Amino acid sequence: MARARLAWLTCLGIAGTGLLLPGCVPDGRYLLPYVPEQRYFDIREAAELPRAPLPSLPSPPTVSDPQPALEVQYLSLDEAIRIMIQNSEVVRILTGVTAVSSGVTIYDPAIANTLIDQEQARFDPNLGLNNRWDRFERPRGEFDFTDPSLARITGERRDEYDMQFGLSQINAFGGAARLDITEHRTLIQPGTFPLNPENRYDLTLNYRQPLLQGGGMAPNIAPIVIARINTERSYWQLKNALQDSVQGVVRAYWALVAARVEAWARQQQVQQGQAAFDRASARLRQGLGNAAEVAQTRLALANFKAALVVAEANVLTREAALKNILGIPPSGTPRIIPTTPPVRDRIPLNWSAIQLLAEERRPDLVELKLIIEADYQRLIQAENAALPQLDMVGLYRWNGLSGTTPTGSHLSTNGGEFTDWTLGLNFSMPIGLRQGRAAARQQQLNLMRDRANLEQALHQVNHELAASARDLAQYYEQYLANREAREAARINLEQQAAEFTAGRAIFLNVFQAIADWGNTVAAEAQALALYNTELAVLEQRTGTILETHGIEFYEDRFLSKGPLCCFGFKRAYPLSLMPTPNVDLYPSGGQEPAENAFELKPPIRLPGSP
Repeated sequence: MARARLAWLTCLGIAGTGLLLPGCVPDGRYLLPYVPEQRYFDIREAAELPRAPLPSLPSPPTVSDPQPALEVQYLSLDEAIRIMIQNSEVVRILTGVTAVSSGVTIYDPAIANTLIDQEQARFDPNLGLNNRWDRFERPRGEFDFTDPSLARITGERRDEYDMQFGLSQINAFGGAARLDITEHRTLIQPGTFPLNPENRYDLTLNYRQPLLQGGGMAPNIAPIVIARINTERSYWQLKNALQDSVQGVVRAYWALVAARVEAWARQQQVQQGQAAFDRASARLRQGLGNAAEVAQTRLALANFKAALVVAEANVLTREAALKNILGIPPSGTPRIIPTTPPVRDRIPLNWSAIQLLAEERRPDLVELKLIIEADYQRLIQAENAALPQLDMVGLYRWNGLSGTTPTGSHLSTNGGEFTDWTLGLNFSMPIGLRQGRAAARQQQLNLMRDRANLEQALHQVNHELAASARDLAQYYEQYLANREAREAARINLEQQAAEFTAGRAIFLNVFQAIADWGNTVAAEAQALALYNTELAVLEQRTGTILETHGIEFYEDRFLSKGPLCCFGFKRAYPLSLMPTPNVDLYPSGGQEPAENAFELKPPIRLPGSP
């Protein structure tokens, strides 16, 4: 309010006078033609901006409100990737337990592609036609021929017509050709003149060819080549972002599977702990047990319940992360149950083959190669700009004149009777050419820098591939070890439970056995999920994850906005670059949850357990 009043007083000039200064309107803003200095921040309130309302959604499920009545959607990994592709106008990537925009959209390559036509437009012919009609009537004083002592005011009227027609074009060698046709017609009244009306016209051919700076095909088409390279770069950036997105879907999917397995294991721990607590309470009531045993089982049950809350919250978080990267709202949608079982077999690696694939297909490496190609084109431009200016110029003109004589006859020149011509060489250069040479040297250094960046990227790729090889081996060995540990933990739990039931052991041993068993189940699922995720990471690091999943790109074409508009039959113009749906790659369990592949069966049944 204070800012608006300040603007109002500034617009009035003097408060209370009621006089508006030129260019002022009552709301304190200014209108043309008077635009004063901007002496304050003209910031609108947020409520003044156009609304972009959030979609109306119900509250999301939480551990306190799990919303068990929600519908269930059985989702395979292939279907998840397909949903992500359908919602990928803005490509999302997974960062931890959330998904964010990568900053890349399917429209970026199409936008970059329009720059090619903008650069090629430099070589389009340029047509100009100017017409002008003028009338001049200027009075003048002169002596009266009937009485020289007197004067009179007289004048003449001059009617003129000017026409200028020009057609020019720049060729790929930097030469500029121009055709000009001019006509100037004059009619003067009153008076007697040799030709009245008089019509002058000429036809001029003009050509200018740079011989050093600005000459040659390579530096003149370099902007077009750079625009084409930038379109390729935009395509590979889109492909790189979509690879990250596919890998993020795979990561989120297996993380949800592992979280569901862990939640099941924690639920089993709660059930086992509840049975132990109920048994200890019953023994105490019968006089067979003691209060310490009840307190111990109660503490174990509370710890198991706390671990279950964390596991169930992790399931909700992982499910929300998967929905986020798929482009699905966080609430008001069915609960997702994964159905694709994880791969349990060890996949052999061919180190030389994955190195060749990465060098050839990794989008980031391809983009660095394209940057170097663009550097070469800019170097050509810079070296050409460092040359002296030497231009050859030529002109030939046909001049003509026609008109009406005082006797009324028509008189005109013959074709080619009056001609002009010009030939010349124009030379100029700054002494030392310091600016041009410095720019060329700078571009050479840019090229060396980008080559070094490519070498560093190749070095980094080898380390990433080596990390994937190590991680795959580690996660699979962890899976085998955890599977063995899970079996050992099951046997240990059965033995400790039998000893506790027979009264030969304290419950602490059973509690530790239940905790160990649940931890090994979760660790086995986590290791196998990491192994399956790392397989997708390796595909991403070799640049083949889209090809592996059968994902390609096709252009969504928009004819009416093309260079030939509606007259260009089948001359399409790209509007966006959409990814095609993926082909089925992973086995689907139908409507069987993916965690069932881990043979989730309770290890024992304590007296009183469900």
